[in-house]
Amino acid sequence: MRRLTEKKLVVASHNEGKIREIAELIEPFGFEIVTAKSLGLPEPKETGTTFEENAALKALSATKATGLPALSDDSGLMVDALGGEPGVYTADWAERPDGSRDFMMAMEKVEALLSEKGATSPEERRARFVSTLCLSWPDGHVEFFRGEVEGTLVWPPRGNDGFGYDPVFLPDGHSRTFGEMTATEKHGWVPGQAEALSHRARAFKLFAETGLAERNAS
Repeated sequence: MRRLTEKKLVVASHNEGKIREIAELIEPFGFEIVTAKSLGLPEPKETGTTFEENAALKALSATKATGLPALSDDSGLMVDALGGEPGVYTADWAERPDGSRDFMMAMEKVEALLSEKGATSPEERRARFVSTLCLSWPDGHVEFFRGEVEGTLVWPPRGNDGFGYDPVFLPDGHSRTFGEMTATEKHGWVPGQAEALSHRARAFKLFAETGLAERNAS
């Protein structure tokens, strides 16, 4: 694994929820971060068929535009009863004709499909959140870090925190959805602790523990 020695890093995202979570996770390591959104960089088309492919597209696009290392995230919800959908198309399920995103509409779509299949018990509503982080360098080198969290889908949605599909996702071993948890509870990990709860925190923990970020810890 290549170590990250730069102190300035581009968070290759235009998604405010992702930007906020990544910023919170990376803050203890002393990086100066800028975002693709704040720099006015265009959003690359996510033409990949895997989380890794889409994450690399976003990270490399930001690196090419700035000459700086970039960290991207491609993540999604995979529902067992739906054959793993929406998966890499998780955000697309929330897209309206005008290009805006409505995740309440997306959650209703998932629920309608589960209802069609008669999936009512927790065992029939198993799902997982997946997050793949990609770290890219100006020479084109990339590293990937994947985190997953298992759970079940509840209905109706619960909680107003988090973003995306968080209000319907109940992680295993917990009585509250991601939408009912604070950011600290959802991340479930800070440097020096053993556990991480959310998929993004688990992916970030791998990123930190490889030594890529270790030399920059404050």
